[in-house]
This record gives sequence, structure tokens and C-alpha cells, in this order.
Amino acid sequence: MRFRASFPAFLFLVLFLASCPSTPGPAPGSDPVPGEYAGEGNLRAQVELGTPASLARSAELLRDRQLSSSEEGRALNAAAAALALALYPDTALNFSSAGAPAAHPYYRILRDAERGAYTAPGAASGDFLEYVLPFLAYYNRDAGESQLRNVLPHLETAARLNGSSALPPLFRGLVYERTGDPVRAEEAFRRALDVSAECYPAELGLVRLLHSQGKAAEELSRLNALASRYPGSIAVTKQLARLYAERRDWSRADALITEILRRNSRDGEFLLLRAKILLDQGLFQQAQGPLDTYASISSTDKQYLFLRARIQAEGYRNRETAVNYLRPLVRSSPNDREITLYLASLLMESPRTEDNDEGRAMLLRLMGNSAATPDALSLLAADCIRRENWREAKIHIDRLLALRREGRDLLNAYKTERALGNYATALAHARELYNQDTANEEAVSAYVTALIDTGRQSEAARIIDQRLGTVPAGVQKSRYYFLRSKLRSNDDAVMNDLRSALFEDPRNLDALITIFEIYHRRKDERRAVYYLRQALAIAPTNPLLKRYETEYRSLLGN
Repeated sequence: MRFRASFPAFLFLVLFLASCPSTPGPAPGSDPVPGEYAGEGNLRAQVELGTPASLARSAELLRDRQLSSSEEGRALNAAAAALALALYPDTALNFSSAGAPAAHPYYRILRDAERGAYTAPGAASGDFLEYVLPFLAYYNRDAGESQLRNVLPHLETAARLNGSSALPPLFRGLVYERTGDPVRAEEAFRRALDVSAECYPAELGLVRLLHSQGKAAEELSRLNALASRYPGSIAVTKQLARLYAERRDWSRADALITEILRRNSRDGEFLLLRAKILLDQGLFQQAQGPLDTYASISSTDKQYLFLRARIQAEGYRNRETAVNYLRPLVRSSPNDREITLYLASLLMESPRTEDNDEGRAMLLRLMGNSAATPDALSLLAADCIRRENWREAKIHIDRLLALRREGRDLLNAYKTERALGNYATALAHARELYNQDTANEEAVSAYVTALIDTGRQSEAARIIDQRLGTVPAGVQKSRYYFLRSKLRSNDDAVMNDLRSALFEDPRNLDALITIFEIYHRRKDERRAVYYLRQALAIAPTNPLLKRYETEYRSLLGN
């Protein structure tokens, strides 16, 4: 009987058959080639090397029925199969289903590893595999930092017992990577590759280190090279999918995730990643499908609940329900930056002052526990902008731009410098934003406004006329009618463009406020109140509108 299966499935079969009597069968149809077979010692040497080629050689040696049916042969067969299926699941290696004898140490090690339990080697053991096989308990599972550090002495002993094996340096590299020591992790992964260039889990380890260092281009180059060497490798496919998703290359990421889920429709990580990609594209209904599937795997998973909260907040504009999802997650994982930042942002956007204060305190507490990150600085700056605290916003934005210069960062920098009257600096930020993406309407609008502010009306007019002739009706066309109104020299011409802006988008807040201010200057209180009431319905917490609301309180009927 020959089979290929997942690591847990293999172990179940190994452990079930271990108690069955083993009866040697007939000799194979042909004898081994002289000089290639040296019995159990040769088999052990091949298993201990731990490379795809050596494990393949082990499978060949185990075709000898006499060897594969001996107690030692059965134990080494189980060890080789477990290593192959855990480390090299894409290699076509077939092993006998005969399990390790129940009395053999490998039986317990592999049984415990299948349950995620690490079996420490005996103090007097000199068996190399007793020092490396237990690590399979942690190979594809999360483990605590102290648990991982505790295995290092065992892996160091294994390296002394067999310095030519790829397994000790590979496993050490994983320990160092997961415990935050990238320098030692890289050294260990490179040592494993020195033993065998075929040890592609070590190559993937180096790729993950590049990812953590933000070296996306080099990471992609290495992954593409691995994909060429190991076509169809699920491990390489998964890492590529993660990278493309992070780079927001939706089409490539989705194609790879489709292949991953075709092989395993209940792969939880990639069900959640598919849902996240759909959410990031604003496809909220489509994201429900993979989340519903994941709910049958674990309806209490932190990431699953976070994505459900995002659907409520972003898809249904139901802030309260989203906050109710998130509060327990933050209480149970107060150092989870992504979830804490998201909850803080929802609270800081709330119309309730107490929510704003809570979100701000939560964010400052998170920043006090670790170095300020770009996302945290961006959130603080956005909060200051909402409160029109422009000087504090500038402090956060200056720190942010030293770390990152993404589109939303430059847009907030432009808004802040403009509010402070620094029009030349605002123009510089708007131009950089526009040059990053000339198709982004928000970037174009900021750039045109900055041109107008700095007296470059003709250049602004050229861009506005070009956009009015190409953008679709609705919100986008409304934005350019409003901008054109700023180039007009008299109120009648201004009003014509502003009315066109509201025809295209009745909720254009800038147009509503500008028309209100025109009537306010004219002391036409009836028309002024009409437009002020509409503006307040859209932005009830806007600081400028709040000041006008106080002035017009009696006329508004408040």
C-alpha cells in the first residue's frame, strides 16, 4: 500500500498500524544495485540528512521488504514520511504505511507532535532524530517564545551529532525568526542551504525575512525564482499570494488564492485573506461568502471577528455594531496594533465627545507602549484635522512624512499646510500627490486648489476644463464645477457653477457651505439658513458649521 497524505493524516495511520503485527513479505522483484545499499545504517543516514533528495533515496531503500518490515526500518520509515510530508509536501515521495513500533521512541514523538506536543529527548539519548523530530510539533503551529527558545539546546545537540544534516539549521532558523532575531535566523537558513540548495523551506525563510525588512522587490524576485524551480509548490504559492495581497495586486493575489482553496477549500488563512482582499476593494457582500465558510471552522477567531466588524463599519456604516465586535477583542489582545488602531479610529470619528476622548486615549496608550508607527501617526493627524487643531496636526504629519509618504499622508499634509496659510508648502505636497497618481480625483482636486491658492489660475483652469469634459456625471463632475467657481470674479458666475455642482451632487458640502456664506454676507438669512441646515445634516460636527449653528440658533429652531 502506498499513499500521500497530510502530516496529521499520515500520523493517524502510522499510529493505528503501529500495534498491528508486521509480517515480512516476499523480496522485491529485483535486488538493489551493488554498492548502493548498506542496510539500516545507510537508510538512517539518508533520513537524517533531511533533504528532498535524501528522503527520496530513503523511499527507494524502503522498497526492500526485509528492511521496511524490520522494527528499525519501520521506525525510520515513519520518521522519513513525517519529515517529507511536513517539510516538502509538494514532493512526490511515497512511503509504506507501516508505522513505528509502539515501543520505539519515535512512536511517542510522532504521536505527540501530531497533537502539537513537544517530546524532549532523554538526557542520555544519542539518537539524532530524537532531537529533531519533536520540532514537528511546532513546525506548522504557533508556539510561545519560551517554548521555542527551550528547544534550541536540543537542536544544538542535534547539530553536534550530525553536522551534515539540513534539519538543525533549518529548525534553528525558524526558532530565531519567530522569536525576533532576524540576524541569527538568516545565518541559520543560509547554513541549511549550504547543506542542500534543495532545502527550499530555508529559502522561504529568507524570503520571509526580506518581507519583514520591507524588501518587497527582492522578495518577489526570489519567490518567482522558487516558483520556477518548484512549479506548483503550495508553500511558494502561499507566500506569493500573501505578497501580492499586501501589494494590493488584487488580480494576481486572487488567482493564487483560488488555486490554494481549490486544493483545500477549508484553508482558514486564505479564506480570511480572500475576505480581506474583497473588503479592501469595497466588495462587502462578496466578502460574506469566505467569512461564512470560515465561521464553520472557528467563529471565535480574532481575525474573523475583526473582518466582521469591518463589514459593519465600512459596508453598513454601523459603527455601534462594529465597536461592539471590537471591544472584547481589544480587551483580550490589548497589544494587537491593527485591531486597536481600527477601534480607536471608529471612536475618534464618532459624533460623541466621550467616544472621541476614549479613542484618543486608547491610541496614545498604544503609542506609549511602543514606538510610533506610521498608521498611528496618521490616525492622530486625522483626528487633529477633524478638530481643526492644525498646529498639532503638523507635528504629527512632519513625523509621519519622515517615515512614509503615501497618498493619504500627502493629502493630509496638503490640508494642514493650506489651513495654516503655508500655500507654497501645500502646493509642493499636492504636486507630489498628483504626480504619484494623476488619475486620482482627490489628488487632482488638491493640486488644482493649490494652484488656485498660489495664483496659477490659468494652469488650474486648463486642468478643470479637461476634467469636466472627461469625468462622469455625479460626484466627480460636481467637484470640478465647485473648483471652477473659485476662478470666477463675481457672485453670479460663482453661483451658477455652485448650482451646477449641487445638481451633480446635492451633498457637495463645499458647495453648500460656499453658497451659505454668500447669502450670509448678503444678510439673506432665509436662504442662508436653508443651505446651513443642509450642510449641518451632512456634517453636524464640522467646527466651522458648529460656529455658524451657534450664530443662527434661533433661526434654525434649535
